[in-house]
Amino acid sequence: MSTVTRRAFASSLVAVAAAPTLVARQPAARPAAASDLAWLSLAEAADLVRSRKVSPVELTTACLDRVATYNPKLNAFITVTRDAALAQAKVLEAEAAAGRFRGPLHGVPVALKDNIDTAGVRTTAASAVFDDRVPSQEAEVARRLSAAGAVMLGKLNLHEFANGGTSATSYYGPVRNPWALDRNPGGSSGGSAAAVAAAMCFGALGTDTGGSIRTPASYCGIVGLKPTYGLVSIRGIVPLVFSLDHCGPMTRTVGDAALMLQVLAGYDRLDIASVEHAAEDYVAAARRPVKGLRIGIARVPFFDHLDADVATAVESALQTLATLTGTTLRDVVLPSASPTTLGSEMYAYHEPLFTKMAQRYQIPTRRNLQNGKDARAADYIRSRWDVELLRRTIDDSFTDVDVVVLPTRRRTPRTVDAALEREEKDVPRNPELENTGQFNAFGIPAISVPCGFTAAGLPVGLMIAGPRFSEGRVLALARAYEAATDWHRRRPSLTPDTPVPALKRTEKDGAEQD
Repeated sequence: MSTVTRRAFASSLVAVAAAPTLVARQPAARPAAASDLAWLSLAEAADLVRSRKVSPVELTTACLDRVATYNPKLNAFITVTRDAALAQAKVLEAEAAAGRFRGPLHGVPVALKDNIDTAGVRTTAASAVFDDRVPSQEAEVARRLSAAGAVMLGKLNLHEFANGGTSATSYYGPVRNPWALDRNPGGSSGGSAAAVAAAMCFGALGTDTGGSIRTPASYCGIVGLKPTYGLVSIRGIVPLVFSLDHCGPMTRTVGDAALMLQVLAGYDRLDIASVEHAAEDYVAAARRPVKGLRIGIARVPFFDHLDADVATAVESALQTLATLTGTTLRDVVLPSASPTTLGSEMYAYHEPLFTKMAQRYQIPTRRNLQNGKDARAADYIRSRWDVELLRRTIDDSFTDVDVVVLPTRRRTPRTVDAALEREEKDVPRNPELENTGQFNAFGIPAISVPCGFTAAGLPVGLMIAGPRFSEGRVLALARAYEAATDWHRRRPSLTPDTPVPALKRTEKDGAEQD
């Protein structure tokens, strides 16, 4: 398979889900200009392919053209599989012409976070440790996307080994936020969020151990869904903390997230985290009415120390939700999920690598692995007990409410420079104010949707979560809110001439020079 690495690319500037649900949607209209093809929703693109109004090659070319223009600015892709993607699109186009469709994503280009194994395509986890790693087998989620007819455009940049929340610490250089190139896009799935927000693909996969889908979704103004733990296979994904790792879709609309989840969800016997759950129609569930839905506001501690603009956007969103449901929102308190001392799980995976090539890890990752190495077995066991009890009892918190809502992030993203400096200096700091990690311990579905912008033009995200396996309910409320607002319709003001702010750091400082 022919691939183009990020460095080489930049230097040259270059039947899984039910078809009836797709057919039932209002047919999409082909955009007047070819340049607008990449801005279609994933569902619209899929419908146009199925109705033969747009070809998979046209969609793939539209995305690759945007990758050629904007990846040198955003650094979202590590590897672009241009030749393979076009070849795959041609095969899918021929199948469509013959009336054969593999699944609901037939001919639609997507991209994968680069900690998700792809057979024959390098999977680096954004680390020098894996700079030559080419898996021989697909991750289960990659296999499912392929079986559903998706075109794979390449592999997306991330925080090294998914071990951070900015996507600044990467062997391949930091990812930039499409809304402000001096800012980080969140992490660890920052490349996935940036690529979707900049219309370089119609959807992407991210992973989420402490918020790594939802944080970048919030910072980049897109939709990010962390499903119930075990609903989507994590086999074939480079682990961070296995007990907390989730995989899910990142898209520009809630309907697109539902469509991708339809493909991704399902039992995987070879994944020890996978759980058997009756098949659901998430696309249909996302369209259910939300009148009468009982909403809880998780104010403590998730509303503490909010940025003023974040508070304003979230309070406005709460008013909209109250109108949509016709109910009175009530404050609720969720159980504490901290501290969870599970870092030794991370070290367990890396031990054979870390003992041989510690110097090939980025400084912050190296430090975190050392902390995992030093963890006490008794502390780890107690934390595992705590997580298991939380997951058995978390649904009790939803006795009087159907979902809870809260800000996805309390603050807006730091600059890339500030993120790099903070991550590399090992000095005592105040704790990070984050709202996402507890939901990984709970193991319940949580989605981030755009709910506004700051005065500086940075996106703000709203998180909606529900009890275990309530994806349909969560998606329905998220989609109803999306339909009542237009935040998801806004686009970053990127142009081919947008300058890329220089980083203060250079290669002499230990970071790549832009």
